[in-house]
Amino acid sequence: MNYWTGQILWLKNSRRNFTPCEKQSLLNKNGCVKNKPNTSRMSESSVVRLPSSVGRVAIETNSLRKEFGAHVAVADLTLNVQRGEVFGFLGPNGAGKTTSVKMLLGLVTPTSGQARVLDAPIGNVPARAKIGFLPEHFRFQDWLSGREFLDLHARLYGISNVKRQTSIEKLLARVDLQDAANRKLKEYSKGMLQRVGLAAALLNEPDLVFLDEPTSGLDPLGRLLVRDVIQDLRAQGTCVFLNSHLLSEVEITCDRVAFVKNGCVIRETSIRETSNVVQVELVVKNSSPRLMRELSRFGKNVQQANGTIHLETESEARIPEINRWLVAQGIDVYKIGAAKLSLEKMFLDVMGKDARAG
Repeated sequence: MNYWTGQILWLKNSRRNFTPCEKQSLLNKNGCVKNKPNTSRMSESSVVRLPSSVGRVAIETNSLRKEFGAHVAVADLTLNVQRGEVFGFLGPNGAGKTTSVKMLLGLVTPTSGQARVLDAPIGNVPARAKIGFLPEHFRFQDWLSGREFLDLHARLYGISNVKRQTSIEKLLARVDLQDAANRKLKEYSKGMLQRVGLAAALLNEPDLVFLDEPTSGLDPLGRLLVRDVIQDLRAQGTCVFLNSHLLSEVEITCDRVAFVKNGCVIRETSIRETSNVVQVELVVKNSSPRLMRELSRFGKNVQQANGTIHLETESEARIPEINRWLVAQGIDVYKIGAAKLSLEKMFLDVMGKDARAG
């Protein structure tokens, strides 16, 4: 995601008249706009002002599709994400996640399908004013200090002087950057840039926040900070749309997840449902195809790999039952144990054996 493209789009479609200094801050140091997009499709007649909380649905899409020539980037994006929900969007590189987010933000026009974000068609300007976004590949104005950077973005949102100053100080404290607020962004570490970007995404007190790899480059303390911010947003009723490859963080943070492969959502599940699945591991003597079939009475997804039998069941209470049944069949049991099904294991199962690293 090109950060300059997003910023120019927000600027071009705003109702405000910006000062020359504000406009220049969105240009490079030679005064040239980088990757200026075509925004001619946006018109004043298409703008409908919205209240900040009309309904409970934050994102609703139906068969959203995006083609780039002969290449299908997103084949079928059908989602329903609620306000106050932390929603994980998972898939390997090249699965269509970034293009999907660009469509939801109004930065890319879908080829077909329907979508509404915050009760408005995608691209609607007043609705976008209630969206926060932290891209994975950002290019901030590194000649500004952290405080100047946040002040610029607050001005672009049209936040009043008094509220702007209060909000900036509050967010600097929230992301633990008070002592670095007057340093130039070029002096920031990767983790500090990530945190100031998160603060910028929250300046407008959004109803919906898109976070693309928000913990990338952060140490454990930084990841804990981001996790706490996401939990606070959920408590406030804000929807968080999270794209991350750190599945352990997703598992801790999210309420629901969608798995994306080859441009399609192939499975949705709640994290609670995942945590209720028990993965049983067995090592026995003289395993056979007949034994594998009969073990299916105790659970599902019965598989064998490297001499160990795996199956999924709903409760650890079934383990003694499985053990007694095996002994009654005259089968020697060398090992039996259980563990909660991890999101990483589910991810690998859902992606399938044909999945390739991105």
